[in-house]
Amino acid sequence: MKFLIIGQGLAGTLTGRRLELAGHTVHYIDAPEQTASSSVAAGIINPITGRRFVKSWRIDELIPEAKSCYLEFEKLLGLTFWHEQPLIRTLYNRGDLNDWQARSADAGYPEYMDDNPAPGRIPVLTVPVFAYAGVRHAARVDVAGLVAAFRERITSGDQLKTDRFDYSGVPRLLGAEPASGEGRRSAGATKGQKSSATYDHIICCEGWRARFNPYFSYLPHGGNKGEVLIVKTEAPVLDRMFKHRVFLVPLSDDTYWVGATSENKFPDDSPTPANRKFLEDRLAEVLTGTKYEIIDHRAAVRPTVRDRRMFIGQHPELPRLWIFNGLGTKGGSLAPLGSRWLAEAILNGSPIPAEVNIDRFSPKKEGL
Repeated sequence: MKFLIIGQGLAGTLTGRRLELAGHTVHYIDAPEQTASSSVAAGIINPITGRRFVKSWRIDELIPEAKSCYLEFEKLLGLTFWHEQPLIRTLYNRGDLNDWQARSADAGYPEYMDDNPAPGRIPVLTVPVFAYAGVRHAARVDVAGLVAAFRERITSGDQLKTDRFDYSGVPRLLGAEPASGEGRRSAGATKGQKSSATYDHIICCEGWRARFNPYFSYLPHGGNKGEVLIVKTEAPVLDRMFKHRVFLVPLSDDTYWVGATSENKFPDDSPTPANRKFLEDRLAEVLTGTKYEIIDHRAAVRPTVRDRRMFIGQHPELPRLWIFNGLGTKGGSLAPLGSRWLAEAILNGSPIPAEVNIDRFSPKKEGL
């Protein structure tokens, strides 16, 4: 079969690779001037989240699926993307410590919670805290590096067209309308294809801009803008992730990813002076044992969903038109399992879990 994927961020990349592995032909179209959240995300996989120290949704399935998926990309592209790193969290007071210890006694939690973690150089480089807690099986995925390396591969293979997608061409590309103008290129076609080219399936992975997709605009799309700093320190980079007011995540090039801010209302996806100052102030409160230099300030919009679950499914009237979106702040952990669910639904007719199936927001249910 032949597939067209709209958007070559993390969701589109992982989905396309699964389809390739199943023996199918995949083309991509991606707007080059649009900043994707994949290019800014730290790719943190965090099994224990929030002030109440709750296990992440389906984390027992997500972690092995993610590790297997990203290691396959490492073999394919000859680069390292999967970094298993301890995560050290700050406990601010006795109440936090009591809550952590109580939660770590709950069934299913001891595997992920460490009451006596080794903080490494964190106490030397950062502000003193009441206590530390450790999160086991945490990891970081080099999302930006993976997407960029895969992009080079599909570009050299003549599979990628860098352009905005014209949604008016969807029926024709799915063979629902006759092609017109044999020599004319279609809006969604890749280089070398004529307007007569059609696809068995089209998959929409546009990130937060999916709200502008007329076929799926009825879904409750959200967007959360995040801004981050990239910091270079004089002292050696920590060998573990640290969360205290902000995340400090060591990167492979001896810098830190520091962030992130969170805004549900924003005029655009550009970095702002106000959020830069916010991050600088938080960083100054935390990183006290070494001098550092801010070398970059980045911003992007995360695609979010009202009920904090992914969008996976097919259009109610065009069953060969699909969507995979809404990965939010946890794309690094969600995308591997979500892409498998989608691929299995398309190729094998497997049911999509109700929690993420877009049928939960069908036009009738939404009153549209």
